[in-house]
Amino acid sequence: MTLYPKLILDALKTVRYPGTGKNLVEAGMAEDNIRIEGMKVSFSLLFEKPTDPFIKSVVKAAETAILTFVSEEVDIKGNISVRTIKEARPEVGKLLPQVKNVIGISSGKGGVGKSTVSANLAVALAKQGYQVGLLDADIFGPSIPKMFQVEDARPILVEVGGRELIAPISKYNVKLLSIGFFVDPDQATLWRGGMASNALKQLIGDANWGDLDYLLIDLPPGTSDIHLTIVQTLALTGVVVVSTPQEVALADARKGINMFTNDKVAVPILGLVENMAWFTPAELPENKYYIFGKDGAKKLAKEANIPLLGQIPLVQSIREGGDQGSPVALKEDTITGQSFAQLAVELVEQVDKRNREKDPTKIVEITHR
Repeated sequence: MTLYPKLILDALKTVRYPGTGKNLVEAGMAEDNIRIEGMKVSFSLLFEKPTDPFIKSVVKAAETAILTFVSEEVDIKGNISVRTIKEARPEVGKLLPQVKNVIGISSGKGGVGKSTVSANLAVALAKQGYQVGLLDADIFGPSIPKMFQVEDARPILVEVGGRELIAPISKYNVKLLSIGFFVDPDQATLWRGGMASNALKQLIGDANWGDLDYLLIDLPPGTSDIHLTIVQTLALTGVVVVSTPQEVALADARKGINMFTNDKVAVPILGLVENMAWFTPAELPENKYYIFGKDGAKKLAKEANIPLLGQIPLVQSIREGGDQGSPVALKEDTITGQSFAQLAVELVEQVDKRNREKDPTKIVEITHR
């Protein structure tokens, strides 16, 4: 018999938690960390507090359900661990104490070049002397490995302070982690929201990021569980919103801005990046063709009273650099390279401004290599 997680989850759906009457899956008590080794199955159950009077009976009922509805041959007894909500959800801001600034790169919709901006911004910051990490949080559509030409890279585990941590892949002086390093690039990632969130938490908390001036997080497009996971797990310095000048994209960008500025989320918007601001052909570098409209994001920035960090042109070399794993920000002597270099300067300025507002005595220093 071949075991797989759905069989275990289906069995756990038959077990009800006495405190609410809901089954363990419906109540969110069955964490998406099921491990299967042959016929041995292990996972954890999540309880509100360690003194919950139903812990022993629920664990026993879960063991019985698996043996009854899956197979009597399953090695499950003693393999169900118990965790509390406090253990499962670390206090915001306690993770990654060696990272000075955590920046989310967001977009209201897909196709506006958010990952391209993330990759080039990371490289531009690194070239300016900062210690930089880039986390690809787009669990269902990771593209950072391709953009850095490290699709075949496989992170290893290193022991740090008695813990085994994932060592990020380093390219162009940027530390990289992506779910794309751990899944088949030709297969769709069919995960429930909880599984995706747990995978992301591992890439954040179980990685050896070390000392960083900036950790950029390439968020998925839109608004989702992933965004809430990031906000609940990390103390974000702020968010950069990427949009094209097109009205359809701007409408979604407004929703993204609203999500982060909502009282329940309350993450500062560091600024807006207008990507594909105009098209400039290589043979006519002085010409500008406003294919997606003119200054749409610039107007939105003014309307929302947030800084416009930069306007990035639609140039063939940017697409080629992304496809070839050689971000254009590497070439500072080009127009596009200069655009991203200036974007990095503007971002650093806004971050420093936010940090001074929180702590007027704080001085931001570069971590020299």
